[in-house]
Amino acid sequence: MSGLPAAVRPALRTAAAALHLLPLQRLLLATVLLLALLLATACGDATKGQALPAGSTVLAFGNSITYGTGARPGEDYPTQLAALSDWQVANAGIPGDTSAAARDRIEAALAATRPALVIVELGGNDFLRRRPAAAVKEDLRAIVSTIRHSGAQVILVAVPKFSLLGAISGRLPDSEIYAELANEEKLPLVAEALAEVLSDPELKADPIHPNADGYRQLAAAIAEQLREAGLLTAP
Repeated sequence: MSGLPAAVRPALRTAAAALHLLPLQRLLLATVLLLALLLATACGDATKGQALPAGSTVLAFGNSITYGTGARPGEDYPTQLAALSDWQVANAGIPGDTSAAARDRIEAALAATRPALVIVELGGNDFLRRRPAAAVKEDLRAIVSTIRHSGAQVILVAVPKFSLLGAISGRLPDSEIYAELANEEKLPLVAEALAEVLSDPELKADPIHPNADGYRQLAAAIAEQLREAGLLTAP
């Protein structure tokens, strides 16, 4: 029971203590417990967003992955996402950017574009420079807060953590901070998409950047998550 969510444990204890009840009482109690379990499970889910119509302005905010390093102009993921969504996707990617530096420029980027939605992809350069994950997470939280304060919706792209084990196995896992932050802030999360691209030599221009095919796959994964979050209705 120790591995279960805290909100679920009391319900299970109540069920165990109630085995002696009459059949009808058991049925009523089971119904109540089921509702409690469903609520406990749903609490960590991101709320559905408001769908954006065609022509909406979207801000892709990040580092060299957003900028499109490793591919030719027009092959970056924001440009390919624009084609998939019929949105106007502004590319605010800066190669080498860290979450701390991005935290300082988010307000100016929002003021310049006035987006309805911001896609945040940051953290890779922080991990390469061995910044503490906790510090990166709080930078991202501050960026999310600033975006929401502007009235825009936000979606988070998980970034893999580079490790010796990952390099040897050829499989890069997402850093845990993205799932944690998405759960805490009720954010839609594009999980494992970038890690999958960077784990496939056929989709990379160099060890840390996708090629055109990699950016195409990343754009498709982001579009799929946007549909699941209720933000994108285009096919």
